[in-house]
Amino acid sequence: MPWNKHEKMRHLYKKKHVNGNTVNSNFQDSEHPPLVRTLKALAEQNVAGFHFPGHNRGRAAPSSLSSVIGLKPFIHDLSTIPELDNLFAPKGPILDAQKQAAKLFGAKETWFLVGGTTCGIQASILATCSPGDTLIIQRNSHKSAFSGMVLSGAIPKYINPEYDFEWDIAGGITTSQVENAIKELDIEGQKASAVFITSPTYHGICSDLEAISVLCHSHNIPLIVDEAHGAHLRFHKRLLHNSALLQGADISIQSTHKVLGALTQSSMLHLSGTIVDRERICKCLETLQSTSPSYLLLASLDAARAQISEQPETIFNKPVEIAMEAKSLIDRIPGIRVLDSSTFEIDPLRITVGVWKLGISGFEAYGILDKDFGVIAELTGTRSITFPVNLGTTRDDIIRLVSGLKHLSQRHNSTQVINDIQPLTETNTSMRLSPRDAFFASKKKVRFEKSIGKVCGELVCPYPPGIPLLMPGEVITEEALRYLIDLKSKGCFVIGVDDSTLSTMVVCYS
Repeated sequence: MPWNKHEKMRHLYKKKHVNGNTVNSNFQDSEHPPLVRTLKALAEQNVAGFHFPGHNRGRAAPSSLSSVIGLKPFIHDLSTIPELDNLFAPKGPILDAQKQAAKLFGAKETWFLVGGTTCGIQASILATCSPGDTLIIQRNSHKSAFSGMVLSGAIPKYINPEYDFEWDIAGGITTSQVENAIKELDIEGQKASAVFITSPTYHGICSDLEAISVLCHSHNIPLIVDEAHGAHLRFHKRLLHNSALLQGADISIQSTHKVLGALTQSSMLHLSGTIVDRERICKCLETLQSTSPSYLLLASLDAARAQISEQPETIFNKPVEIAMEAKSLIDRIPGIRVLDSSTFEIDPLRITVGVWKLGISGFEAYGILDKDFGVIAELTGTRSITFPVNLGTTRDDIIRLVSGLKHLSQRHNSTQVINDIQPLTETNTSMRLSPRDAFFASKKKVRFEKSIGKVCGELVCPYPPGIPLLMPGEVITEEALRYLIDLKSKGCFVIGVDDSTLSTMVVCYS
């Protein structure tokens, strides 16, 4: 009887015949994790390759790139040949790698993502919300959550996060806010299909996920957590009480590349509990992910998992120690503040530095640190700069950062505290159209100042950190326009808009 595709794949994973030689799938190689091991062995085989990609294992690699990064990335950039397994129906090394990841991260099941956490967020919303369903979602969610609502047809029930006026930074979500949203929907005869929380935030601020998950589950509502910035939280005693899965989340989507060692764009989606239908997750991921996934990205996820597995309880001891030392040193610099919070937990690996007492904005301060000290930050705000610490951060890096901040303090020891930035509290906008209806509505451009009162037809997203100020379907307010002008004057730029100069705005019309 002929084999079907998956039986053949399983067989080929067990053994590979090349030039009459049999090579075990394990390749007698205990040094590398399963997917890395398979990729390495296949890249080293002497074959006549009649398969994609077109650079043909580096033989036709563009010299302008290969001269910079070498041929090895091309040699290992293989396509979906059977031995490498199928991301959407894994039977071999991908399945092994995902199972080991699920065990490490404490998930019921784990999926590897090559479309980043963006893809995982979209799939999670699509899997839990049907057209017309309500999604309780915090206002400072990543823009991928909003595209997830466009895809699913979900209607948002927004929760405004706590806000720190002094720092001009959005915080976390409280349990009472989620409870009030559930009660308000109940009064209207509705029930949320899911609750979507971001924890930790870009600045490392963590919400009380344990209490929120207990609340959600008491109403049989799944809790989805955008944990893009928290893949490391399970692996240190000072961090683990903020881990989404340990605190009861049903879905956690993590950017394994942000703090762990995977390549950029590679993430994981973790499923826990029984509320969410795993088959819907599978179908949604298959709908959204590429049918030609990069095995370099997939292998990097496997490798990052293996790296953590070697010392899961102690691997972050040094980064946490370095970060705490850095905060102590920075906190002594005149005119410089270090973000701390009595309301919410903060990831100790995020160092957010306030500079407004020096009379300069975060954008101005970062310009000096970058140009004069070669210090590259992850996130710059109106009054602050955020520096994540990771496994590769050294004490020399910290010395360089502290030196740069001391220079700022000496150079800008101003008695004029910067106070002309209008902090954003709430947009106070009303939703005229659902995200999906606004996406498909007819649109036109109007002058920026003439857009007040009209329905926004584009995503207005100051960057960083990629959090929408105005959503398609919401009424444009004078307050929102003032805030955009203020951000623009401080060096921030806006993505999602058709006109980056903000001379015009795209609005919906009937």
